[in-house]
Amino acid sequence: MQRRDFIQASVLALALPQGWAQVRSAWPDKPVKFILSQPPGSGPDNVARLLGDRLARSLGQALVVENKPGGQNIIGAQAAARSPADGYTFYFATTAALVTNKHLFKTLPYDPEKDFVPVAFVAKSPFAVLVKADSPLQSMQELIARSKADPGKLSLANEGPRTFGGIIARLIQTRAAMQANLVGYASVGAAVQDVMGGHADAVVADMASTAQLVRQGRLRFLAVTSARRVAGWDQVSALSELLPGFDMVGWFAVVAPAGTPAEAVQRMSKELDTLLADADVAQRMATMGPIAEPLGGVEATGSFLRREHERWNGVAKEIGLLPE
Repeated sequence: MQRRDFIQASVLALALPQGWAQVRSAWPDKPVKFILSQPPGSGPDNVARLLGDRLARSLGQALVVENKPGGQNIIGAQAAARSPADGYTFYFATTAALVTNKHLFKTLPYDPEKDFVPVAFVAKSPFAVLVKADSPLQSMQELIARSKADPGKLSLANEGPRTFGGIIARLIQTRAAMQANLVGYASVGAAVQDVMGGHADAVVADMASTAQLVRQGRLRFLAVTSARRVAGWDQVSALSELLPGFDMVGWFAVVAPAGTPAEAVQRMSKELDTLLADADVAQRMATMGPIAEPLGGVEATGSFLRREHERWNGVAKEIGLLPE
């Protein structure tokens, strides 16, 4: 009897870890989806697909990227907010969707703060002020001085007054006391094309969409909008060196519909943080423009989002940004 009891106990001891492993690995047992508010081939889409390929390996399930562009991120954000909170749909969100839209629209079909729970911070996406490669303007100081010397003549292109790039342009204008003509375009691509064609003097655009044009010798960076110089572009000044405290960068974060099971949220958060700490993944992202920056979990991501809401309250007041 003693020997039989020992054998039964040994079998049970061996079975328990396996049973617990099955419980712990119950999620995911089917493909997982990232919803994006941007089209295929965009900066966020490229990053999401890079991470999605790696996540599929670690999760053991396919990760599908579903693009729902348009409406200044509203279409995608609304779709994500209304998705089943079952742990199989996540929103690969940008600054606009989670923070700035609140200051642009009087009403939104989703609540950026209540309809989502934080999962993981992904990366920062610095913006920059650029000119045509052969422009006589060699620095931000010269750009600012030119705007003041001939008020309204120097054109600073951007993707529209109620977009992230347009807001950055307005903030630069305010803090530097520039007297430029802020020209809004239907897209950042159209704005960049006009600068390269000599129809606009400078443009505010994200580095992810312009870095390759700089490498090709078609555009030139005057300054980056982040608080510090960007790794890999150390020769390019940060605007904060001229305008102390200036720090305006886009960012990507993964959130989930409110009510998503904690197991799925925590597992996805851990997997993303592990991926973003991988040197190869970080380097591949850097070649696209965004800078990988894992914050270390759900709580840290939530704290960051709360700070961003508070910061943007101040920015909106400073430039007179009112929701419409």
